[in-house]
Amino acid sequence: MELPQKPKIWQSLLPVGVLITLLIVSVIFFGEDASYGPNQVALILSGVVASLIGLKLGYRWKEMQQAMVKGVSLAMGAIFILLVVGSLIGTWILSGTVPTMMYYGLQVLNPQIFYTACCIICAIVAIVSGSSWTTVSTIGIALIGIAAAFGLHLGIAAGAIISGAYFGDKLSPLSDTTNLAPAMAGTDLFVHIRHMLWTTIPSITLALILFTIIGLLQSSSVDSSSGLSEILLALENSYSLGVHLLIPVVVVLGLIYKKMPAFPALLIGALLGGVTAMIFQQDVVLAFVGDSDLPQFLLLIKGFWTVMFTEFTATTSNAALDSLLTRGGMASMLDTIWLIISAMMFGAAMEKTGMLEVLTQKILSAARSTGSLILATLSTAIGLNVIASDQYISIVIPGRMYRAEFVKRGLDPKNLSRALEDSGTLTSALVPWNTCGAFMAASLGVPTLYYLPFAFFNYTNPFISAIYGFTGFTIVPLDKDHADD
Repeated sequence: MELPQKPKIWQSLLPVGVLITLLIVSVIFFGEDASYGPNQVALILSGVVASLIGLKLGYRWKEMQQAMVKGVSLAMGAIFILLVVGSLIGTWILSGTVPTMMYYGLQVLNPQIFYTACCIICAIVAIVSGSSWTTVSTIGIALIGIAAAFGLHLGIAAGAIISGAYFGDKLSPLSDTTNLAPAMAGTDLFVHIRHMLWTTIPSITLALILFTIIGLLQSSSVDSSSGLSEILLALENSYSLGVHLLIPVVVVLGLIYKKMPAFPALLIGALLGGVTAMIFQQDVVLAFVGDSDLPQFLLLIKGFWTVMFTEFTATTSNAALDSLLTRGGMASMLDTIWLIISAMMFGAAMEKTGMLEVLTQKILSAARSTGSLILATLSTAIGLNVIASDQYISIVIPGRMYRAEFVKRGLDPKNLSRALEDSGTLTSALVPWNTCGAFMAASLGVPTLYYLPFAFFNYTNPFISAIYGFTGFTIVPLDKDHADD
């Protein structure tokens, strides 16, 4: 049987060009609703273009279809987590856990320092939990609610939450990507973390300065008392509030800290939220169910069950609060899951047909200096976040492809591992159809392109990493022990 041909550079670029064109048209036509169907169509059609080129190169449709199925299977872990996060949001609102965090947060946090405080709080939680996803889907959803109650810019608030969450995730030894990057590059975990401090600390410092300046400037146009007392009163009248309702949050963070995988930890948190609702928020549950034909205990179970799969509808005395708390359920995540499946199909078609390899090799051939090699690594990881739509792929593929080149050029592998995280991990949340970008938008209820300009940490870090590459600052040469490996 004749082997498939290697794709030419123009063939490799064609599906990417089609995708970019369709995504631009999608945003022009549909605006903020682009991620609720139009982008999925763009990704699938671009995958079809890649597949047609694959057929011309000699690949069989069955091979490419199997690759797509495998590509989608790689995202199943993220899909499972998305479903359970939908349930967690619903049960935590029903139980009063999120309203309690909002209630106390509104009284403690100040609009002037809110963005900075968001970033710091999420950074601490992410370092402890090792997960940006867990941080955003627990503390993050409460903070975004507080921002809305204050009348603050939700894009900036989401940017601050994500900046802090990814800072903590990036430096936590419990993080999966923080372990994956040094494994791909061939260096030690804690060597990798220490080396990342050189790019990470300046990036988060710059982000905190910007959030502080924005907060101080914006505070003059924000009346923190306007409508705030009404929201607090509505929370008091609608829920039985108390610190005991924060137990689900403490349990989830404790389980993650003990290295329990995210899916079972979040599922336990969702179930615990439902039980908490049945015990402490019976009036809220009964009002949500709106069915008097069953005994009360069965109605409570029905309410718990219902909010696991469908959106909780808030009925407080405050319309603004109702819009904040009407969220959750597995069904709320289906558009995001659709987006991820479509994106993984496109990425798998590009990888199976060899187009990704051609593009990365073309980049590497142009990287003649140390600075250009670092830039090539950063660019490849960012490009894979856009094309392959998965942060793990954006770390694994360039790590695998560039590892030997770094050694050949006499560069310590920790330079590679740092570049992988500075780009692959951080920019994943900035791509609407990437698993991370889709998750952040779905969890916070803020479109990716709306918070993107304000996720300062996530996009300043790659720039600082590139500057270090060209100046040679903190670029460590290969020692004799590594050279002999």
